[in-house]
Amino acid sequence: MEKSFLIPISRRDFMKMAGMATVGALAEGTIGGAVTVEASRKSGSTMTYAGKEIPVLFAVDVCVTGGGPSGTAAAIMAARNGARTVLIERGVALGGLAVLGCVYPFMDTHAPDSDTPYVAEVKERLRKHGIEPFDGVTQQTWHNPETLTFIYDEMCAEAGVDVLFQTVVMDTVVEGRKLTACIVQTIAGLAAIQARIFIDCTGDAYLSRSAGVPFERGYEKTGNNQPLSFRFEMGGIDIDRLYQHVAVELKEDWCKSKPPYFEIAEAMHRKQRYKLEELMDKGVASGEITQEEAEYMQAYTIIGKNGVMSMNCPEIPVKFSATDPISYSKAVAYGRRMMHNIAAYLIRHLPGFEKAFISREAAMLGARESWRIRGKHYLVEDDYHNQSRFPDAVCRTAWFIDAHGEKVSEKLPKGGFYEIPYGSLVTEEIENLIVAGRCISASFILQASMRIQPTCMSIGEAAGIAAAWGIKKHIAVNEIVWDKIPAEKRSYVSKLQGKS
Repeated sequence: MEKSFLIPISRRDFMKMAGMATVGALAEGTIGGAVTVEASRKSGSTMTYAGKEIPVLFAVDVCVTGGGPSGTAAAIMAARNGARTVLIERGVALGGLAVLGCVYPFMDTHAPDSDTPYVAEVKERLRKHGIEPFDGVTQQTWHNPETLTFIYDEMCAEAGVDVLFQTVVMDTVVEGRKLTACIVQTIAGLAAIQARIFIDCTGDAYLSRSAGVPFERGYEKTGNNQPLSFRFEMGGIDIDRLYQHVAVELKEDWCKSKPPYFEIAEAMHRKQRYKLEELMDKGVASGEITQEEAEYMQAYTIIGKNGVMSMNCPEIPVKFSATDPISYSKAVAYGRRMMHNIAAYLIRHLPGFEKAFISREAAMLGARESWRIRGKHYLVEDDYHNQSRFPDAVCRTAWFIDAHGEKVSEKLPKGGFYEIPYGSLVTEEIENLIVAGRCISASFILQASMRIQPTCMSIGEAAGIAAAWGIKKHIAVNEIVWDKIPAEKRSYVSKLQGKS
């Protein structure tokens, strides 16, 4: 029986690791009062964890956990800047919710000149693969899930990123104020990954919480998370007939673009009134769908998949929690039942859906918000309304406050935006940790604005650049002054300061 894996590690790294201190400990007071675990390095190829000798799969400069929009960006940019990088993904495709969660298309930031170089490159690569991302009217990015994940594979391969699929982060090893290893479950069993810098792009701040970083979850006033969704795709739709019915016969002007770029929507109890609300109301009256199922329905055509629409529904009731494993699991079955009821109702009653069918379910629930770290800087709702600027800003956004179930705010004036500072990506507790994506240091309401995918991509892009810079300059990443990095090496430069 094999006891170890083939380990991709250089002789120099092996010798360095073999000479390191032999004992490390996991920080106490982490997730749910986790027990302190002894973890000692046995050699350069194995380490002892919880009384077991497990292989060290990688010893690298940068380890990125989570292959979603922020994690893929972080890994690619770290590698492009000279850091040996490994990217951990629990599924079999990069792209996170955009691919595995059927969250499509990318929403627009509404902020002028918000595309950082990485975001612009992804859009250009979509074009080269035959997917024109813009409809000429809206600013949404109409990608294609299968094409997008293929592009991410290409970009990782070109940059030299090692990707570990079907790998789940289980635990961390912390020594003092440094994260020295993360423990992962692979297809072959437990293993460790050692790195100089770790970037948490799990979306749920799992790596950070495991390492003892303070965190929050849910709305400060109610404790509720934003509602989960269970998105899916439907095929066999007559898009032209649907457009004729909704846009021409019902005179719905919600979606300004025309097929192949077309969207339908209805969201009850909002200021916006939708023509399809009457259809969904009739379903509630007849008993064919529930009020919960009628509350929110949205669908987008998918470029390159004729007759297929991405269904942004159902919205699972807020009584189900994105941070409670039992509640989350119950939400899966509950949401699937809602999905099938909505699909069956549309097939019976919405022109264009007569021959439609469910063609794909998301491989993960859509969590708009779960856990968030408390970092060096804490963004709040006033930063949105005041259009806050920061010298160490890593990106800008103006997506409205979109806290489903709690608050849907007015938009900023045209041309307005606020910035996200590097201080919201790092913590006081762990000096070699950067956090990117929707779980950065921000209040519940502010997070409802910054959580969209292009913004998360830009945050991840900056995280990768900062990680490589810290390694090159021998600076702890939580001590990096983003605005002191030469402007030409940064992905974003705030208007508050010029070139360094």
